[in-house]
Amino acid sequence: MTSVLTAVTHRHETALVSALEAAPGLTLVRRCADLAELLSTGAAGVARVAVVSPDLRGLDRDALRHLAGHGVRVAGLAAPQDEDGERRLRQLGVATVLRPEDDAATVGAALTALADGATSHVPEAADDGPPDPLPARPERPTPVTVVWGPGGAPGRSTVAVTLAAQLATAGVRTLLVDLDTWGASVSQLLGLVDEAPGVAAAARASEQGALDVPGLARLAPEALPGLRVLTGLPRADRWPEVRAAAVEDVLRLARSVADHVVVDTAAPLEDDEELSYDTMAPRRNAAALTALEAADALVVVGAADAVSLQRLVRGVQEVATLPAPPPTVVVNKVRAGVAGPKPERAIRDVLGRFAGLEDVRFLPWAADDCDAAVLAGRALPEVRPRSPLCLAVADLAAALDDRAPVVGARSRGARAGRRRRVRV
Repeated sequence: MTSVLTAVTHRHETALVSALEAAPGLTLVRRCADLAELLSTGAAGVARVAVVSPDLRGLDRDALRHLAGHGVRVAGLAAPQDEDGERRLRQLGVATVLRPEDDAATVGAALTALADGATSHVPEAADDGPPDPLPARPERPTPVTVVWGPGGAPGRSTVAVTLAAQLATAGVRTLLVDLDTWGASVSQLLGLVDEAPGVAAAARASEQGALDVPGLARLAPEALPGLRVLTGLPRADRWPEVRAAAVEDVLRLARSVADHVVVDTAAPLEDDEELSYDTMAPRRNAAALTALEAADALVVVGAADAVSLQRLVRGVQEVATLPAPPPTVVVNKVRAGVAGPKPERAIRDVLGRFAGLEDVRFLPWAADDCDAAVLAGRALPEVRPRSPLCLAVADLAAALDDRAPVVGARSRGARAGRRRRVRV
């Protein structure tokens, strides 16, 4: 028998209950009066399927994620004339929608199939709404590259912004997403309006089932040709607005906005053990953890000084325990002053001996170039396109996306930070 919960409006409840009671293979466990009762009953593990109506107060993507986490699959109930309600259900990720006039056999077959065939995740939402005004997507899948690094300001955001700008400069339509819930800085680096809605507005729309591809594109304006930016939280104390379910949805839709998605994340990855038992409680690091899980490529950034290298080793070990792709390790701010006359060789030896890291990329110290870019409120490729740092990141971009050209900037034995003439 398939156990069922309901949380629907009184208008259609009688017809649904009659169909459930007459349907073969179904048993109605509880008729919930509101979302809170539905969530608590679902968490008790007494049902496999829940039927909800689109006007259930408080129904959002996070509530569906909560139910899915307890093994409860969700179906919707919407009248044929309620097109807005059905659209909202589908955008929230509810793929099975019943009608009030469905007979017992139809209801039974639909809910039994849902209980038996659905996965533990909320199904992907259908993209409804007006036609996508963006250029047609390429046939190849859109990769998501997450830029992460341990604490201590190793230059995560600078690398993420420069990487995204280099991809855009190479003709790859790129979306840069700032998911740093501790200290978002992409908007400041690019001179964008600090009060822009950005990721907070996208997450809010996603929670309500109102976010689609054109809507996400509108929230991510172009900072330079080919580069859209979804700015981060204007204040760090607004982190509860960015929940895991919304991040999943934003990154899923982001693949339809651009040809490559670059995500800047915060350093902390700890999952609060006390809150982890309450799947409805917001967790500050959920955005970074969710991005790592959704990533196709991971760039781990550490600085070149002794303290930062130790943090980098521990950080690589930490992400290895998480559901994330194998990291591309990048050592930033490389200079002779912190690692000796041959810094790259010394750092490579240390990382190989103590962390088993053989393939490491190096980014030179370019403080003056970075200062000039921040002062201008523009990306480094716009201000200093031939900066050694800019060329090294271009080499990284080519390694992550074969549509970006190789410029030969990766140093092989050359002194870090030394300017070279490179023919592009």
